[in-house]
Amino acid sequence: MPLLAVEKFALSFSNAYGEFAAVKNISFAIEKGEMLALVGESGSGKSLTALSCLGLQPGSANVSGSIRFDGQEMVGARESVLRQIRGKRIGMIFQEPMTALNPLHTIGRQIGEAIPALVAGSGPGPAIRRGLDQVGLSHLKNRLDAYPHQLSGGERQRVMIAMAIANKPDLLIADEPTTAVDVTIQLHLLKLLKELQQSMPMAILFITHDLTIVRRLADRVAVMSKGEIVEQGAVKDIFAHPSHPYTQHLLASEPKGAPLPAPADAKPLMQCEELKVYFPIKKGLLQRTVDYIKAVDGLTITIAEMSTLGVVGESGSGKTTLGFALLRLIKSEGKIVFLGRDIARLQSKAMRPLRQQIQVVFQDPYSSLNPRMTIRQIIEEGLLVHQAHSSENERIGAIDGILSDVGLSPEMKERYPHEFSGGQRQRISIARAMVLKPRFVVLDEPTSALDLSVQVQIIELLKKLQSKHGLSYMFISHDLRVVKAIAHRIIVMRGGTIVEQGDTAAIFAQPQHEYTRALIEAAFMKEV
Repeated sequence: MPLLAVEKFALSFSNAYGEFAAVKNISFAIEKGEMLALVGESGSGKSLTALSCLGLQPGSANVSGSIRFDGQEMVGARESVLRQIRGKRIGMIFQEPMTALNPLHTIGRQIGEAIPALVAGSGPGPAIRRGLDQVGLSHLKNRLDAYPHQLSGGERQRVMIAMAIANKPDLLIADEPTTAVDVTIQLHLLKLLKELQQSMPMAILFITHDLTIVRRLADRVAVMSKGEIVEQGAVKDIFAHPSHPYTQHLLASEPKGAPLPAPADAKPLMQCEELKVYFPIKKGLLQRTVDYIKAVDGLTITIAEMSTLGVVGESGSGKTTLGFALLRLIKSEGKIVFLGRDIARLQSKAMRPLRQQIQVVFQDPYSSLNPRMTIRQIIEEGLLVHQAHSSENERIGAIDGILSDVGLSPEMKERYPHEFSGGQRQRISIARAMVLKPRFVVLDEPTSALDLSVQVQIIELLKKLQSKHGLSYMFISHDLRVVKAIAHRIIVMRGGTIVEQGDTAAIFAQPQHEYTRALIEAAFMKEV
């Protein structure tokens, strides 16, 4: 008997317009000690399936079929039965730890909640510390009173893992556990999960959209599309001989290719010399400055016309701060030269005419787009500020044109951001920047939150716009797979400094610095 058996399970929602089927009669099984990867793009029904295994599906959902855990039927089971299984025999790691952890409770209290009040008569304290040891957080033993916001992204995710495995569950459900973390932290977390699975042992239902992880980690894979499992089997068989067109599409949807050829005689467009951004650390009653955080520490870089500079490094390395400094959005010291003109000391009024030529695309399109404005209003805002077109008809023409350029229908311009998918919202963010016909664009992690197939689409779109409009990019990312496909040159940042820089092909062929080698190994999952 399988540990988890899902048979003809369906889940739907009813509203005034009818019934929407989110999961459609799916079947799969997980054996004891096995890792099954449930793969698919956003909206395919993966997370709903996982939540339903614990009886945590939305109350408004209509469910049918069967989900049996160790012989116990979970669909329609009493709450008292489910409570005996949740957290004890089935643990779950949620996708975003910052929203899954309670910001008002310390990590010690939250891990303790997952453990019975008395563990071998000694109370939960020793068990909490053992849990921290298991997930590589021994250094937090004396910081159990820390709150989630005081931890890094990787530490928060490890706390979530510690809570999920506290009671040595038979099954662990991991819902996109590495999506929001750096590639090096992702590699550590995946190795940790593999080690825990083998040592405990336990079965794992691993939900992801990243097939690179599946190839290295899972025993079997089930591929979901639009609520259906279209293909499943052993990982080596599916990857070697995918039979369904959707599986073939996913396998082909990894960032590939090379950047567009850059002009050999291109002139410098954006430069900085000895650029510094220091943030003061203040203490005491009078808040005196006692030290500085050196977010950017004496950087000198050059970005040529019609070229892309990739800026890579882990969170906290200073990548985004560098981009914001070049955009003159934060204070800095040093020289910033744009089109041969030093803009570092220009006042706000003098900078305004240049803003049209220097634009930015932010990491999270959902938070950077005003939810109360239509797409037309969002894109038109820049045109009105810079008086780029005098008449309303000209502005509408420009909006329709840029929406077509980014692969969206002009008819969509009267809709609101929440009516679009993540990839479509990122296209809208790109359209907002490109409608002003800039010369230089800072792209801050524009693909980090997107499915691999959507990442490929966005990279190809950016290349097309670069060729059509003669753009220069600063492409900020922690994922070298994406950077390799678009950047002509790369700088590798760590602790506010550049540890390595050069042509993209040369750095990938022969990385000189150990940190660069670690990033490349993590990005391509060479060690898992």
